[in-house]
Amino acid sequence: KIFFFIVAVKGPQKAVSPDPAVAEPKSEEPKETPSAPTESSDLTGLFTEKPQSGEVNVGENITFVARVCGESLLKKPTVKWFKGKWMDLASKSGKHLQLKEHYDRNTKVYTFEMHIIAAKGNFAGAYRCEVSSKDKFDSCNFDLAVAVHVSTESEVDVWEILQKASPSEYEKIAFQHGITDLRGMLKRLKKMKKEEKKSAAFLRKLDPAYQVEKGHKIKMQIEVANPDAEVKWLKNGQEIHLTGRYIFESVGNKRFLTINNCTLADDAAYTCMIGEEKTITELFVKEPPVLIVRNLEDQMVMKGERVEFECEVSEEGAQVKWEKDGVELTRDESFKYRFKKDGCKHVLIINDVTKEDCGHYRVKTNGGQSLAELMVQEKQLEVYQSIADLTVKAKDQAVFKCEVSDENVKGIWYKNGVEVKADARTHITHIGRIHKLTIDDVKPEDEGDYTFVPEGYAFNLSAKLNFLEVKIDFVPRQDPPKIHLDCMGRTAESTILVVAGNKLRLDVPITGDPAPIVVWTKGEKVGSTKGHCIFTIEGAERQDEGVYSVIVRNPAGEDTADINVKVVDVPDPPEAPRILSVGEDSCIVQWDPPLFDGGQPVIGYVLERKKKKSYRWMRLNFDPYKETTYEAKRMIEGVAYEMRVYAVNAIGMSRPSAASQPFVPVAPTSEPTGLCVEDISDTTISLKWRAPERIGSAELEGYGVEYCKEGSDEWIPAFKGLTERTSVIIRDLPTGEKMQFRVRAYNMAGPSPAATLQQAVTIREIMQRPKIWVPRNLRQTLIKKVGEMINLVIPFQGKPRPQVTWTKNDEPLDPKQVSIRNSDTDTILFIRRSERKDSGKYDVQVQIENVEDRASVNIQIVDLPGPPQNLKVIDVWGFNVALEWKPPKDNGNCDITGYTIQKADKKTMEWYTVFEQYRRTNCVVSDLIMGNEYVFRVYAINMVGLSPEPCLSKDSAYIQKTGIVYKPPSYKEHDFSEAPKFTHPLVSRSVIAGYSATLSCSVRGIPKVSTCDLNIKGHALYCRAVTHLGKSGVILFKNKRNPLRLQRLRCRETHQSLRSHSCLNLLWRRVQGKMPVCAETIDCIKTWT
Repeated sequence: KIFFFIVAVKGPQKAVSPDPAVAEPKSEEPKETPSAPTESSDLTGLFTEKPQSGEVNVGENITFVARVCGESLLKKPTVKWFKGKWMDLASKSGKHLQLKEHYDRNTKVYTFEMHIIAAKGNFAGAYRCEVSSKDKFDSCNFDLAVAVHVSTESEVDVWEILQKASPSEYEKIAFQHGITDLRGMLKRLKKMKKEEKKSAAFLRKLDPAYQVEKGHKIKMQIEVANPDAEVKWLKNGQEIHLTGRYIFESVGNKRFLTINNCTLADDAAYTCMIGEEKTITELFVKEPPVLIVRNLEDQMVMKGERVEFECEVSEEGAQVKWEKDGVELTRDESFKYRFKKDGCKHVLIINDVTKEDCGHYRVKTNGGQSLAELMVQEKQLEVYQSIADLTVKAKDQAVFKCEVSDENVKGIWYKNGVEVKADARTHITHIGRIHKLTIDDVKPEDEGDYTFVPEGYAFNLSAKLNFLEVKIDFVPRQDPPKIHLDCMGRTAESTILVVAGNKLRLDVPITGDPAPIVVWTKGEKVGSTKGHCIFTIEGAERQDEGVYSVIVRNPAGEDTADINVKVVDVPDPPEAPRILSVGEDSCIVQWDPPLFDGGQPVIGYVLERKKKKSYRWMRLNFDPYKETTYEAKRMIEGVAYEMRVYAVNAIGMSRPSAASQPFVPVAPTSEPTGLCVEDISDTTISLKWRAPERIGSAELEGYGVEYCKEGSDEWIPAFKGLTERTSVIIRDLPTGEKMQFRVRAYNMAGPSPAATLQQAVTIREIMQRPKIWVPRNLRQTLIKKVGEMINLVIPFQGKPRPQVTWTKNDEPLDPKQVSIRNSDTDTILFIRRSERKDSGKYDVQVQIENVEDRASVNIQIVDLPGPPQNLKVIDVWGFNVALEWKPPKDNGNCDITGYTIQKADKKTMEWYTVFEQYRRTNCVVSDLIMGNEYVFRVYAINMVGLSPEPCLSKDSAYIQKTGIVYKPPSYKEHDFSEAPKFTHPLVSRSVIAGYSATLSCSVRGIPKVSTCDLNIKGHALYCRAVTHLGKSGVILFKNKRNPLRLQRLRCRETHQSLRSHSCLNLLWRRVQGKMPVCAETIDCIKTWT
């Protein structure tokens, strides 16, 4: 048995997981071959929803979904995800890949999901999902395309990239930027990374590296310390001389080297020398992006053949990468793939292709890429002409001839099961597709069964050689002539068929005596022979077809016979096929049968397709296709194609038809999503929807909206033509009627599947209670900076339209500061430039008659904080200073998150930050410099930023220089204490009335006597105690007589419980007979205090 397998691969689709209730996924069943089973017959069809091919941008996420029905399964199915042929993705789960599964108990459906997160360019390629459960198995292929956004970024410097990159990325960077000599470049890069010492001759050295595109100009610049110094320029150690391409310039201290029209030979190390000092740089000449001039061609080959994918690029020696289904191809030990370069041509050679080699092959350069498809078919040898039975006479020539489809197929001839060997009479030839066995001088032993067996194929072609022996017996009497034929007459069974171009030999056995004369006639043409009846036509043509009459005559009589000869040929080519419709990756083509079928019925047709810009035609079917309408699949959406048809009959295949008109496979978009009723009244309805998830390569022309009554199949367009909007209002609808609505998207491929509402809608206005839907971000305090715009959109519902009222802190809003706009579904509060006073609680109320709903929004307007207060230097020790301050009075209407502390030397007053985001109100500044005097300042920080002004310290901190500390000797303290002692006691005195008197005494004591207590018993009006320089005294002043009688005055001083006592006698005398004299005694006591 010979099995033929056809692999069907789906093209890219954007709809990753379509809703199975709306659109069923397209089945990708392989073509059926009538003579052999296909691989798809082994699959059990476990998937209820297969993962679909998808496309995603770099950095975005995509999910592939597969569903399996578990009703008929005894246990949970096992699912595996693969990339390419063998890469199991279960081991790759992590940051960018997650595999999930869950089971719905209600529907008994297993759902398996593959999440690709933050897709990268190398994620693109072919994927496979396999599901198995005991003896059941199913698999599905799908593709992932990753689109890379082309950014218009400034030109990058390759040297900078290499300096920052790790060594493992050098090879990748070299390919992206067209670096051919990577090893030499890395050596130069190693030298660049060495730091050069400062030079006295150069004020400015050359940059470490320069980069220039091929064909452009580059200028290198240095600055020298001595304008008269002689400068030399060297390239790879060789001095550069002034030419038309190398120009030296001198402007003041600056020196320039200009290289015009840079080539790859200028990619070198350049040195500028002044005496013994030098500066070195590297110049990298970047080649322009390598473009693909001639793209790859799709190919369809037989198994075991050699395939060559050839492309042509814009530059010789350019680097290219070959990929198969997104996986890079490399040379392996089996030499399966070979890569060939010939100038601008690059060739991928695949030896002995197999079915596993089917797929999409891509060639990449740093400036473009090209894609082609390879389809491999099992070898299927076709027999264009089989060998026929021969009947020959002795010494005639017997020729067995057959024609097969493959000119490289060899074969063996057998006679009665024994291999035929070539000899002098037997010749075996093989020219192209034609195999011949020629036997000269046929003998009776040559009669037998001859078989031709093609090598490598399990079938054979057989024919029989009949030896005709003519025996002539002498009969004295005459016999009338007789024609011995089995094909006489004009019936279909007696018709002789001959293929156009072949030799026609009519050998008619006759008898008769004497030998009859043979006359051949066809219409008016007459030919005669004698003694034999053989008619030969070399290279039969269509006009040789007809009825041939043969007449044999001799004296004994005559005989006649008619032979009907039909010349058959391959059919005429059909007319150019017509493209009836196109899909995303397919088209339906139709053609008319050929005008002339070649004399044999047409058994089928062979179709071929090619890309419009290509020259290679690819066959779509090998077995003749009997119908005149065919659906061609596996095409690339957005690429122009052409089709042509061959007609096939029993003789062979016709010439190809003319090519069809070019066409582009385009699929209708997916159905619009999110169709819903936005509003409804007694006669109108408002619908809205979202754009389709997959639009395809064709532009979206618009949307068509239709409606019908429930239970009816008559869909009525809501308006003429299409609309580009994703919402529509349909008017003049019957009140109270139940209506169904649907929306379809249109592009050049036609309408998409319809998006319909889940149930019919009754045309009647719906009353709604007022309800405010506060957005999630407004349920918390809304914080804005001073000067920012505030735009609050608060949606609500309610019918009829509710009345909206805004208040702030239970007071009406100021219309000069706040603007309000209301619509049927939302209200907007707008403040163009917010201020601190706009902070507060805003209340919104929607009301319909006596039903209302309220909601609140808190707004906080924040600003920069004020400066901190009272920054003080608390302590200075060693190299440290302790600071302390108070929080600012104005916190900017938000919390203070920290402080920034800065220091400055009083000599330079350059500020340096010590702490950032410091949360306390005191800190210690360390590591200060000895001998410097510092001042400090502090900024407050809140969520808006730093305070505009800092708080400066009023006093500075001087860091003392360290030295030797003097420690005086310790002595025992001498006690100088002395008890008070009167050195001069009070003296009794006589005074005159009306005059002041002074009584004094002196005292000594350590410590100094501090008090003097004069006991005058409440008569201080007349006396005063004084102490001066160790003397104590009492002053008596009176201008009248003292009414007192004899009194005793006591003066007391105390010190450490030691006392001294002194007594004074005071005498009063009459003056001029006024008052008798009185005498008083005063005691004075000294004590320690």
